[in-house]
Amino acid sequence: MAVIKTIDLVGVSTESWRDAAHKALEEAGRTLRGIEGFDVLDTSAVVTDNRISEYQTHIRIRFRLER
Repeated sequence: MAVIKTIDLVGVSTESWRDAAHKALEEAGRTLRGIEGFDVLDTSAVVTDNRISEYQTHIRIRFRLER
């Protein structure tokens, strides 16, 4: 029987929401094995001087637990 575990991360980028999601996944891949996918839960941005200064993407990563 398999068990899938999830963790939530928020990636941050000055380029785009897509880049922010990629950065979160990249960071998770440094310590997790068996990543199978992720869902985008939310996106947001920080605004400075009427411009987006930071993109944030909240993702939920799924990975299979190993025995």
